[in-house]
Order: sequence, then C-alpha cells, then structure tokens
Amino acid sequence: MSAPAFDALLPSDAALVVAFSGGLDSTVLLHQLRAWQQQHPESSLRALHVHHGLSPNADRWAAHCQARCAEWQLPCDVLRVSVDGRDSGIEAAARAARYQALSAALQPGEILLTAQHLDDQCETFLLALKRGSGPAGLAAMPARRMLGSHPLVRPLLNQSRQVLEAYADRHQLVWIEDESNQDLRYDRNFLRQQLLPALHQRWPHFAAAAARSAALCSEQEQLLDELLADALSALIQPDGSLCFTPLLRMSEPRANALLRRWIAGQGGAMPSRDALKRIQEEVMASREDAQPRLRLGQAEVRRYRQQLYWLPLQASLRDRVLAWPDLSQPLTLPQHLGSLRASQAVGQLRFPRPDEQVSVRFHAQGHVHLAGRHGGREMKKVWQALQIPPWQRDRLPLIFYNQTLISAPGLFVTREGAAIDAPGWQVVWDRASGPGEEE
Repeated sequence: MSAPAFDALLPSDAALVVAFSGGLDSTVLLHQLRAWQQQHPESSLRALHVHHGLSPNADRWAAHCQARCAEWQLPCDVLRVSVDGRDSGIEAAARAARYQALSAALQPGEILLTAQHLDDQCETFLLALKRGSGPAGLAAMPARRMLGSHPLVRPLLNQSRQVLEAYADRHQLVWIEDESNQDLRYDRNFLRQQLLPALHQRWPHFAAAAARSAALCSEQEQLLDELLADALSALIQPDGSLCFTPLLRMSEPRANALLRRWIAGQGGAMPSRDALKRIQEEVMASREDAQPRLRLGQAEVRRYRQQLYWLPLQASLRDRVLAWPDLSQPLTLPQHLGSLRASQAVGQLRFPRPDEQVSVRFHAQGHVHLAGRHGGREMKKVWQALQIPPWQRDRLPLIFYNQTLISAPGLFVTREGAAIDAPGWQVVWDRASGPGEEE
C-alpha cells in the first residue's frame, strides 16, 4: 500500500490504531503506516496486541510486539483475553474476543486498522461458500465498516501475501510465525495450506477473481439494502422490535431479506436459511397464546403481541434477592440494570416498620392488590395489563418488605405498601441507559 493509497482512505489528522499480532501482515501494515504518519505529523499512531493465551509462545509474541513498537517509537498496549470455544469453536471465539477487546480499548475518534489481505479475502469467500452462504456472506470482508462507533479499515485487501512478503524482505522486517497456522484441523489453515496453492498453481489470478466476486455480491447487498430500506423502516418499532404480520403475506425471498436486515440491525450474526425457516415456523407461526423462543448463537428471537424481539442471552435474575438495609444509600442492580435510590419528594410508599426488612427481588407471583383498585389480580394478569413482555418481567426490580410485595418502581404500588395519611417515600430507578423512572 503506497502513501497516496493511504491518503485516499485516511484523513491527514487521523488517530490510527493498528491491531498488531506481530505476524507478517500486521508488521507490514504497521511499518507502512509509520512511514505515512511521519509524513502527516498532525496524525497519531499506536498499536494494540491481543494476547489470547492459547499458545505457549503467547508471552513471547507480546514481548516481540512491544519491542518492535519501542524500536519504531510507537505506543503498544497488550490486551489479555480469555477464549471459550465450547459453543462456537476456538477460531470464532478467538475472533469475537479479539474484536471485543480491540473495540473496548479504542479512544473517541480513533480508527482501527487490520491487516487482512487479498489471500485472506479469498479464504473468507471460500469459507462462506462452504457454509452455503448467500450474497451477504459471499461479500466476505468489506474494506471499511463500523466497529461500534469506530471505523474499521482494511487497507491491504487488494494486496496479495506475495506482495507483502516482498515488501517485508525489501525492508528487512522481522515477524513471528504462529505455529497454529500449520494446524489443518482449522478450516482456514486447510484452505491456506492444501487447497489454495493448487488453485493458484492452476489459476494464478484465482484470489483476485474471488475478490471480484465478493465485491459484486457486496454491491448486490448494498442495492437490496437501498431497495428494502423503506419497507424495513415501516416494520421496525421504536423499541427495535419487528412487526412480523406483513411478512406472512410476502414471498419467502422478500420476507427472508427483511428478516436478515432486521437481525443485522440488532447486531446479530447473519442467520442461515434454516434459521430463518425456524423463525417463521417456530416463532412467527406459533399459536396466539404461546411464548415461543428460538436461540441463535448468543441471542434469542422471541415473540410478543405480533412483534419479534432480538434479545441477548442473559442469566436469570428470578431467584436474586438484594437486601437494602440503608435507604440513604443507593442500591446497585445486577447486569447493568442501573441503580435504585430513595426519595421523599413524593410519598407514595409507607415507610417500613422496625420489624420489616427492605429487599429488592425480580420475581413475584400469586394474588396482588394494587393501591386504588378494587379486588385482587393474579401477578400474570398485572403484567399483561401493563404490557410487559414475559422476558422483562424477571428483570424489573420489585420492592419487598419482608415477604410482602410493595412496589414495582414506575409501575404500581400495592395496597400493603401505600402511604395513607402519613409521610412516605418513593423509589427512583436510574437505569443504566435512559432516564430514571419514578413512582
């Protein structure tokens, strides 16, 4: 990659961060960007090395990266991650952990650069073909995408490994070799070691041709995005859910295309054709009184009142009990649900008696009597009347005095908890994202 090519991709005052493994590809990229940055002194450059801990040489690789950056007078931080490949396999788990760590380490305004090249693009295309992917999967890796709020740029996608090796030899660069790259149990290594050499020997420009096919698939997907944008926007509700009833009247290809784009917009991985079929048959077409749920990776699709919801998998809070002994101090809730604090601005709740302990729970059942209403109702009916989806019911903090339900902040007060002709207090729920709710 020449300096003019970087000029077309990067602003002259860019804050650049290179994902630096220490291998050939990222070593070449970092060396090239160092030269570019020296020509653009208003820009900045640093490196991040992800320490997966999967190899006995991982510490040595991290030390190599830090030494190389010290030689080039560049900052280099080592990010240590743990990889659990039991669900999705080591390759996918390591990739997910790597990008999560890189994203978390980026500062506002920084651009992340990774060193995937033309041969990597060819491998990604063939792996997608092996999985039976459609145009979205066959589009392989884009040269530019967003990683959270940060641009992720791959400036070497048009460069072959042979070109990178020649650059490294010319500049006498030193890099490390990951021994796992020789392990043919990994699909990408099998392609790299066994299949692609034969393809390149027969058809020397095979990688470039595969990259062109990937680019054409990407163009088709972009066109579909544009053509379906208005239809998708009309189906997506303010809370991100998808009104699916119109999909039942559409052709299968159109309905699948809209479902894919909705899932992508929710941050989900591209679903297989079988997964889309299961969404339609097991979730959308289930009976009216059912509460269907379908797990897809680390998320699940659920239905509530003719709408689909894409929800991350979370540990149940159903049995959690949090003591709140000192109402003058806020109470932090688990799983990033925010915190509760006591206020006497409006006294809707009676104060607890000396023999009553205040606690917060996330599940209630049985008959309850709401303040200001005649008769009692089953807790399930209360949630239905409040239009609370089933999966949210065990994530709402409930105030208890001993074993008695007193209140759900912002939703209701029970007859047993209401302040009548006496001073009282209220609970303010400061959510992790969004304004607090008051009773």
